[in-house]
Amino acid sequence: MTSDLRTPVTGTTSDAAAASQAENLSVTILGCRSGMPAGGQASSGYLVETPGARLLLDAGPGISLALSERGGPETLDAVVISHFHVDHCYDLLPLGKSLVRRLLRISGPMPDDAQPVDEADFRSVPLYVPRGGRALLTRWAGLFPIPTLPVFDKAFEVGFDVREYGPGDILEIGDCEVTMHGLPHAAPNCGARVSSPHGVIAYTGDTGMSERLVDLARDADVFLAEATLLHHDDGDHGHLCGREDGEIAAAAGVGRLVLTHFISGSPRWLGSLRDDAASEFSGPIDIARPGDRYAVDGPTEAPAVEAVAEAAAT
Repeated sequence: MTSDLRTPVTGTTSDAAAASQAENLSVTILGCRSGMPAGGQASSGYLVETPGARLLLDAGPGISLALSERGGPETLDAVVISHFHVDHCYDLLPLGKSLVRRLLRISGPMPDDAQPVDEADFRSVPLYVPRGGRALLTRWAGLFPIPTLPVFDKAFEVGFDVREYGPGDILEIGDCEVTMHGLPHAAPNCGARVSSPHGVIAYTGDTGMSERLVDLARDADVFLAEATLLHHDDGDHGHLCGREDGEIAAAAGVGRLVLTHFISGSPRWLGSLRDDAASEFSGPIDIARPGDRYAVDGPTEAPAVEAVAEAAAT
C-alpha cells in the first residue's frame, strides 16, 4: 500500500537555502565511501537541489562537516535515510544537535554567527527513516545526555521532525516526489527515486542485484549507484559491482551513471569499476568524488572519470 508523506516547502526556508537552490535538478556528492571515511572522503551523503527543494540523501560519517560548507542542516527541506547502517546514518546525531544549537541561550555575549533564533521562528527539518527508526533514534540520543544544556538532548524531538516510511511510500518534498523502492540488503533498505518537473535522480542506497533496480532507475537523468564490489556478491549481505550497475543502467535507459560507495580510492580499483560498467552501458559513466555536482544536463564540475582513467593508465 502506498502512502503520501508530504513536506511542503514554506517561507521558513532560510536565506542561505534560497540562495543555494539550483535552477534545475542536481545532486552534489558530499561523501562516497563505503564504511568509514578514508582518504579525506566522507561516507555516503548526497545533496539534491531543485528550484523548490533541498534534500539530503543519507548522512554517513563526515557528512555533517561537508554540509556545513554548503549552508548547514538548517537549509534543508528534508533528510531521507536509505537504511540504518552506520555509513549511511551516523551523522544524524551531529546534524540534529547542530539544528537545536540554534536554540541555545547561554549567559554572556554570543558571536554574531551563534546568535539564537526565536522559538517561534525555529523550523524542524523533516527526517524520513525506515519503519522502526524513531525508537532507535530516541535510544541513540539518550546515550549522550547533557543535563546542564537539555536542548542538546532534543536532536530528534525538536531539531528533526522524525517520520517513518516503508517500501512504496511517496514522500512529497517541495516540488519533488521521492518514491521509496524496497531493495535487498542486510538491513532493510530503500532506494530513492527523486522526481521533479526538472528531471529524475535515482539512488540505490545499498543493495544486491535485483530486477527492482530497473524500476528504480528507469529513464532517470542521473543514476547514483553503489559500486562496492569488483565482482558479483554471492553472499547474503547485498552489494553491487560495476558490471551490474552497467547492466541496470542499460536496461533502465538512464542518461548518466554515477558510481559511488567505494571501499577503496585506488585509481586502478575505481578504473576497473568504471571499465566493467562501460562493458554493459554505453552512456556517460562517472566516478563519484566529493564536491562534484551533477545536473540533469551533465556535471557542472569537472567529472572525476577523466582523472581516474588517467591515473589508472599510469
